[in-house]
Amino acid sequence: MHVLRQLLNQENINYLSMVFPVALPLIGMGFVVAMDSFLSPKQKTVFYMIFTLALCLIIQNSISSQQFDGQQSILLQTAISAFGYSIRPVCLALFLLIVDPDRKYLLEWILIASNAVLYATAFFSPLTFYYLENGVWVAGPFRDACLYLSIFLFGELVYRIVRKYGKIRKREMLVPLFCVLIIACSVLLDYSLVIVKQVVSFLTIAIVTSSLLFYIWIHLQFVREHEEDLKARQRIQIMVSQIQPHFLYNTLSTIQAMCVTDPMGAKDTIEKFGIYLRQNIDSLSQAELIPVQKELEHTHIYAEIEMVRHENVMVEFNTPDLGFSLPTLTIQPLVENAIRHGVRIRENGLVTVRTRKKEGYHEIVVEDNGKGFDTGLIAHFDEEHIGLKNVRERIEKLCGGSMHIESCIGEGTVITIHIPERLRKERRGGLEGGLE
Repeated sequence: MHVLRQLLNQENINYLSMVFPVALPLIGMGFVVAMDSFLSPKQKTVFYMIFTLALCLIIQNSISSQQFDGQQSILLQTAISAFGYSIRPVCLALFLLIVDPDRKYLLEWILIASNAVLYATAFFSPLTFYYLENGVWVAGPFRDACLYLSIFLFGELVYRIVRKYGKIRKREMLVPLFCVLIIACSVLLDYSLVIVKQVVSFLTIAIVTSSLLFYIWIHLQFVREHEEDLKARQRIQIMVSQIQPHFLYNTLSTIQAMCVTDPMGAKDTIEKFGIYLRQNIDSLSQAELIPVQKELEHTHIYAEIEMVRHENVMVEFNTPDLGFSLPTLTIQPLVENAIRHGVRIRENGLVTVRTRKKEGYHEIVVEDNGKGFDTGLIAHFDEEHIGLKNVRERIEKLCGGSMHIESCIGEGTVITIHIPERLRKERRGGLEGGLE
């Protein structure tokens, strides 16, 4: 305890109060990066290197802030200062590797190596800096080489960021540009203000802060790219779930039989089948909402094909409300589910599709007189019912709406979708914002 009291004197406490707030976030971010599943092993390694170099800068600043006398101390101070000037540009080069990892950056690394060699001459030449016998630092004619190299690397970093992420919302570009700004301001502060025994330089603090902000910003870009990949895969999954092999085979078999008994009917069915396939493929490019009328047209085509295949099935439409939008392939999968798993077994199977406007929301109802099912088993549906689960998820995530299922075994099923009326205006505003 006595040793601890000696160490925790006022001067050391002031020293720790400057170092800890800068160093601890870097250590914490190291653990966060380790758990980040969006980063590749290479990207994690680069971030570890950035955090390690930033900690080295903190240590270098801390040692440099101490006053030493004697020739050995001057050599130590020279080594520490040369090390600091050498690694600052390395941090920027590592950020370049994160933004555009496919480039080799040969020129940049040659300049960084040359910068390190230049500052290493401080041991025997006053080109960059030197220390007087009393430990006072004196600038040489090339002391700003590190600064100019850093400006060049920052310019390239901004260029690479804008080139790769320039299509995102403009306000998100403020984060990396803000990092550039605070580093530029920190350089001005370090050069214009004289602070006695400054423990951590403004530039080091700016580099640490920029490292954290840049990691968070890059992480957001990785998350967005991951979400886009998931959406693309989901659209493919939706299409595949809607074009089931048995539907293709049965429809082609029906057309084959009609070619002998009803050639004109076969021709009409082939035309409808082609439209159906094209609309399913077009749905892959529909990331946003579509007018309900377009979705109903697609459902009409599907229903007409099924009514040709199943003479006992009738699909009726009562859709006076057409003033809203919804995710693509929303109503058609519900009608398909009603026919395949419900009304095909009925002598007079009936599926009814209704849309109507209510106070505060638009309502879609798909009702059938099929065999019904236990709604408690929805969570355990197999791949044959994946369309139903996809509809619910997309209604909730893209529309902020809801889907309710009521079913009575032996009597039929009623699926009701509610889409908020305010969605139309808000969604339009969101799409415009995405085009900034």
